[in-house]
Amino acid sequence: MPLLRILDSYIIRKYLATFGFSLLICSLISVAIDFTDKVKSFIEKPCTVQEIAFDYFLGFLLHMAGLLLPLYTLIAVVFFTSRLAFNSEILSVFSAGVSFNRLLKPYLAAGTLVAALHLLMNHVIVPQTNKTRLQFERTYVYTDQEKSRSSNVHFFVAPDVKVYIQGYNKTAKAGSGLRLEKLKGNKIVSLLTADNARWKGPPNRWELTGASIRTFNGLEERLVRLQAPLDTAINLTPQDFIYYHNQNEEMTTSELQAAMARDRERGLSNTKQFAIEAHRRTADAATNIVLTIIGLAVAGRKVRGGMGLHLAVGIGLGALFIILSKFAISFAASGVLPPVLGIWMPNIFFAGVALWLIRRAQK
Repeated sequence: MPLLRILDSYIIRKYLATFGFSLLICSLISVAIDFTDKVKSFIEKPCTVQEIAFDYFLGFLLHMAGLLLPLYTLIAVVFFTSRLAFNSEILSVFSAGVSFNRLLKPYLAAGTLVAALHLLMNHVIVPQTNKTRLQFERTYVYTDQEKSRSSNVHFFVAPDVKVYIQGYNKTAKAGSGLRLEKLKGNKIVSLLTADNARWKGPPNRWELTGASIRTFNGLEERLVRLQAPLDTAINLTPQDFIYYHNQNEEMTTSELQAAMARDRERGLSNTKQFAIEAHRRTADAATNIVLTIIGLAVAGRKVRGGMGLHLAVGIGLGALFIILSKFAISFAASGVLPPVLGIWMPNIFFAGVALWLIRRAQK
């Protein structure tokens, strides 16, 4: 029907315009707060205005949008829907015979559009801009973020080859107490040990001193002690010993999957943070649709408190969602819940809240 198409177009325009305004205002506030927090580093460190504006704040804006877009969506829906209800426009729509479910369609259409944009941002755009943002932070702001695996390091450098390093010095790019085990099934067939190992350069060249090689053939054992340094290739680089606690933020989803596969091959246990990040990116995009439904159900009724009450309820629900999301990530990271269930738990809970609110919404 032409009238319903006009109504759909009107609501979608209102939705997107208010969402854009909410995104702009909240982004400006977040930039102002972050600039105040980091202005001392900007002044004291040798960074240029161009680096601050484009390398850091462009990435920061997209990073914050990726994290808080569902909250901006909820605020936008509550704000413009509350105005429609206050002006009796929604009541007029219901009086014209339009059902609540029919009124929900343009909201879902606009919410799906925002969710698709959020999905693209989370999986591709934001990780790309985070590379320069995090590099800027590590260079000029948080210069001590680099962490290293410095003791009792275990790696699988091949499916049947395991390396152990007792201690590693990232500055000297050298390790001590190296042990290289070649396996056949669950048995060790050869064992290379060295007092010290020093990185010589690509491709994967290491110099071993104080080395000895043991080979095993059933009950027979052969030991060879090497007097001269041994120049050998090990599928290991100094970069494998270095990591950052937020390095998952600068990886696209395809890079996250590659990192998980690589770490599983090497026997590392930090693949969980990559899996959590990958699921979070999709779950956050779906949250826009859930909070769109909640926003309409909350703000679609004309009440005595007006827009203020609607905004208070909406912001309260948004804060509750953020708190629940943080708990869910903690549960998933600690192993209490599987990553998929832990990350999707807030959406499942709020989908139930949305259904309950729809039943109680003004029809």
